[in-house]
Order: sequence, then C-alpha cells, then structure tokens
Amino acid sequence: MEIMTDKANAAGTEDNIRPRLYEKIRELTEAAGRDLKACVVTFGCQMNERDSEKIRGTLRSAGYALTESEKEADLVIYNTCSVRENADVRVFGRLGYLHSLKDKKPALRIGLCGCMAQEERVREKIEKTYPFVDIMFGTHNISSLEGLLLKSLETGERAWDVRKEGSRIEEELPESRTYPFKSGVNITFGCNNFCTYCIVPYVRGREESRRAGDVLEEIRNLAAEGVTEVMLLGQNVNSYGDSEGMLTFPMLLKKVCEIDGIRRVRFMSSHPADLSDELIEVMGSEKKICPHIHLPVQSGSDRILKRMNRHYTKAHYIEITDKLRKAVPGIAITTDIIVGFPGETREDVDETIELVKRVRFDNAFTFVYSPRPGTPAADYPDQVPEDIVKKEFDRVLKCVQETARNEIKRHEGEVQEVLVEHLNEKDPSLVTGRLPDNTVVHFPGNESMIGQYLKVRLEKCEGFYYMGKREDDED
Repeated sequence: MEIMTDKANAAGTEDNIRPRLYEKIRELTEAAGRDLKACVVTFGCQMNERDSEKIRGTLRSAGYALTESEKEADLVIYNTCSVRENADVRVFGRLGYLHSLKDKKPALRIGLCGCMAQEERVREKIEKTYPFVDIMFGTHNISSLEGLLLKSLETGERAWDVRKEGSRIEEELPESRTYPFKSGVNITFGCNNFCTYCIVPYVRGREESRRAGDVLEEIRNLAAEGVTEVMLLGQNVNSYGDSEGMLTFPMLLKKVCEIDGIRRVRFMSSHPADLSDELIEVMGSEKKICPHIHLPVQSGSDRILKRMNRHYTKAHYIEITDKLRKAVPGIAITTDIIVGFPGETREDVDETIELVKRVRFDNAFTFVYSPRPGTPAADYPDQVPEDIVKKEFDRVLKCVQETARNEIKRHEGEVQEVLVEHLNEKDPSLVTGRLPDNTVVHFPGNESMIGQYLKVRLEKCEGFYYMGKREDDED
C-alpha cells in the first residue's frame, strides 16, 4: 500500500495554504479562549532532532504555543525512528496513550512523521489499527505539514503525504531551536551504503547533498543570530559532495571554519570506509573543529563486517583511528557496536572486544541486533538465539565501560573550556556543559552562564562525565 497526497492539493492550492491555516488557527484560538498548544516528541537521531526544530518552528509560526506536555496539547506530532525495533514499540505504545487522550478530548489532532512513516508495513498498521492518527508525512516532505494540518482542521479527514522520492530538499522553513547558541545543520540526506542490517536507505532514500553555498549561507545566518557551535549532519557526512562537483567534505569543513562567530564545529556521522586522509589533515589543522569523531565500527570481526556490507576491515579501522590520534592529540573517538548479528560466534565477539581494547573508545553505543523487515539480514537463516546474544552483549558492554572510564579519566585535573548548555536537571545549583571533545561536565553555576564558554577545572571523573569547578572561583 502506498499512501500519497499531492502537496498542492492537500488543502487547496499551495499559494493559499499558509494564510488559510493561520486564519483557521486564529479562529480556533479565539473560540477556545486560550492559545492552542502543540507538542512535538522526537525519537531517534540528530537529524530527527533537527527536523523537529523545523516542525516546531512551522507550528509556532502558524499560531501554536509550544509545550512539552502531550496531555496539555491540542496537537501532538511524533517524529519517529525505525533503526531498531524497540523504537517502533515505544511509538506504538505512546500512540495508545494518545488514543486515550483523544477519547477525552476529541478535538486533539495526532500526527506521525519521520522514518516510520516511510515504511509501508507501518502505514498499513496505522491504517488498520490506529485510525485516530490524523496526519502523517515522511522524511522527504516536512513542508507538507501546513497543508495537511489545514485539511485535518477544516474537514476532520485524515491527511497523509508520504513520498519515496520526487521531493526537493526543504531547508527554508521556520525553526524553533532547542538551544539559541548551537544548532545542527543538515548537509546530506539519505544513504547509499545499504548495510545489510540497516533500514535507513529504504526510508530516507538515496544520498543527496545540499549545495555548499546554501549550507554556508545557513551557517552565516545562524552565526548572525548568536549561534557559536554548529554540527554538520548526515547519515554519512564523509561522502558529502557539492552538487556542482566543487567541494569535498573536508573542503566544506574548512569553509565553515572561516565563518566569523562560529567557535566550535562538529559533525556526525562518519563512515569508516569513506574517511579520507584529507579529512584527518583538516581535523588536525583547523582549531575550530572539535576533537571528537563518532565512527561506527559495528563489529571487530572481518567476517561479520563483510556480511554487514561495511566495506572495511578491522585492520583498516585501526589504521584510521591511529592516524586520527596522531593528527589530533587527545581526540575522543566514539562508536556504535552491534552484538548478535546473524551468524556471529563467540570468536567474532572476541574480535570485537579485542578491537575495543585496542582503539580505546571514549564511549560506544552498544546495541543488540534488531532485525528490520525489508533488510537482507532480517532474512538470514542463522539468527542468533536471544539467550546467547544477551551473554555476548554483557561481555562487550563490560569491556566498553571499563576502557571508556579509563580513557575519559585522562583529563582529570585539567582546566578546559566548557560551553554551558543548561541548568542541571537533578540539581539546579549546578550547570551542565560540554568539553570540546563532547564530554559532559557538571559544576556550580546559575542560569546566567547558559551559552557561555567558561574555563572549568575537571576535578573528578565520574565514569562518563566530570564534576568540575569554574577556574575563576578559585581566585
């Protein structure tokens, strides 16, 4: 089943959608005697977070007040992820909760977008089992939201727009950023790697790069608004290529570093098969580029890497990380690891543990293999039994935690620059920020420090974060 709606016809012609939507929300606001509230809940990756900022911005511009409470909201949108099965399960569970809210508040509008919306099996399930979902749109067409919402509000009918291709990259949308001083910036969409376990190429489509000029102009505008840290985002930023064939990813990084007002530059994620010596050289020479790289290895076994269609070997990965440590002293290297991939043996897991000890990751996001329908690995006959996977997962996790604690602890006693992000969630007498290498630091402070770069002494490593003290406090 392919459910598609022509954007221009979702609620009248494209030219008059926005004024009609704004007028409709104004009428509903007046009738309610209060602001209408919208809640956007994000599941998944940094790109989903960035998409949600645009969804929130679109809704705020239309007249909604933003809230983090689904219970208070008149419109709830779930921006979803399909990378692992537990993400699907969480979303379906939360939809059940929204159904109970809608029984009490029939005017509540419920929307679902993101990667799950791109999966045909999910759309079929929503169609049959969750008829109370009013709005659905995919990763390619966030700009359809205004028309879909207008149709839903005017007619009460379902308004869905999910396309696999044919939509241009939409970046000229309003946004409501989580932080005024830092922002993600999409530079690529989709993926061409087709790892055998991964659903991303099927739900986000083939890889497409934004024009370098558009990326740089967006970052200049962000800097003018007070943003000092940017993170360049893509499923595989290393394969970025300007549509005019002029810039590689390292060249784009250098251009970003030239922009006045930008103090920190990050990027995520990198694919080991495409990580070039040129990129390593730029990371070593450009001081604005943060000394951190997220480089998913997935497995330390060459046999499993080949079955995953990863296009590199364990030796090649180690060679890359050695070059990075030489070019960028003190660099933090983080990774993703999958345990329980079909056909994986204890000896394969031993290879992964050996790699973890050799590379000394600052952190590794370790996952149990999750078969995704529609991917080649889901049909492999040699799926690993759950009880075996759990034992091997525990072995890998223990090694990751031990090596990471030792690696992160290397900064204890140093004074480093911290970008303060927010008040500590558990103790309001503390603030929380990040080092250039992305390590989290908590130290005494107040709300006035948010967005500032402060010198902090890293007094005690608490595993994966530091407790610190502002250096000025010692005077």
